[in-house]
Amino acid sequence: MKVGVVGAGGWGTALAKLLTENGHQVMLWAYEQETMAEINQKHTNERFLPGVVLPAELRASTDPAEVVDGAELVTFVVPSQWVRTTAKQFASHLAPETVVVNAGKGLEIQTLKTLSQVLKEELSALHHEIVVLSGPNHSEEVSRRLPSATVVASPDLKVAEEVQEIFMSPYFRVYTNRDRLGVELGGALKNVFSMAAGICDGLNFGDNTKAALVTRALAEMRRLGVMMGAEPETFSGLSGLGDLFVTAASRHSRNAWAGREIGKGRRLEEILASTPMVVEGVPTTKAAYALSKKFQVELPIVEKMYQVLFEDYPPRQAVEDLMIRERRSETEDIF
Repeated sequence: MKVGVVGAGGWGTALAKLLTENGHQVMLWAYEQETMAEINQKHTNERFLPGVVLPAELRASTDPAEVVDGAELVTFVVPSQWVRTTAKQFASHLAPETVVVNAGKGLEIQTLKTLSQVLKEELSALHHEIVVLSGPNHSEEVSRRLPSATVVASPDLKVAEEVQEIFMSPYFRVYTNRDRLGVELGGALKNVFSMAAGICDGLNFGDNTKAALVTRALAEMRRLGVMMGAEPETFSGLSGLGDLFVTAASRHSRNAWAGREIGKGRRLEEILASTPMVVEGVPTTKAAYALSKKFQVELPIVEKMYQVLFEDYPPRQAVEDLMIRERRSETEDIF
């Protein structure tokens, strides 16, 4: 099968490698000419996926038309705030019967929409529902063929099952789900809480703190998701609890890294300027905070993260504020 992957960052490159190893003819769209040249000539992508040798069969291009020419499936793996602009570039080149997958994680700040909603608006001629791929998947580990699992979600389960078959491999297990909104929200919101976990590490807090954070973060994730129309059980799955755990506990996560640097006292602007990677937790915090106001949902951790990132609130004071909140039952505010 011909497959296009839009976005040659770490995760896009890892998925392109996986799909090529699954026997598909893959064309990877790169924004940078130098990234395209490196992939085609050296079979590496040292800027975004260092230390990984890519299959010689994997080809890259900066031309949208070439990337999707004849492709039966196209996967978008683009930073959240660039999804709409990128989709516009591809819209006229996609055949209506193309299956489109969103594997990016985040929310559009201006509209507060999920990335699949943005794609659906810009790729309105498509016959199939957009499929979302999300889960506890570090590109570094998937590219090394370490056992991993993920979930693909669409209201059209038949299309989700087709995508499941395309991505499934001996080291990459894929589950299906109809709750696209819940799967996508889990993947987006965990970026916020991953930064919060990193801040706890930067402040030299312990395992107890991290466990409390992850548990209460899951409650906030579920609470907002249910108010927006998602199924509560989705957040206990791979795209919710699974992704939350892996990004909070791992040293691979760029969101957790950024949080650690904030906890150590570095300014956000300096941190973002020091990495070529997009730290999705920053725009997602802004969007999640706005959603909490829109749906009138109490999200204490999100609110404190917003204050830390955008109002120069001291991280240690934010944690202290959360610890002295009004007493309550553990279960009264889960939903």
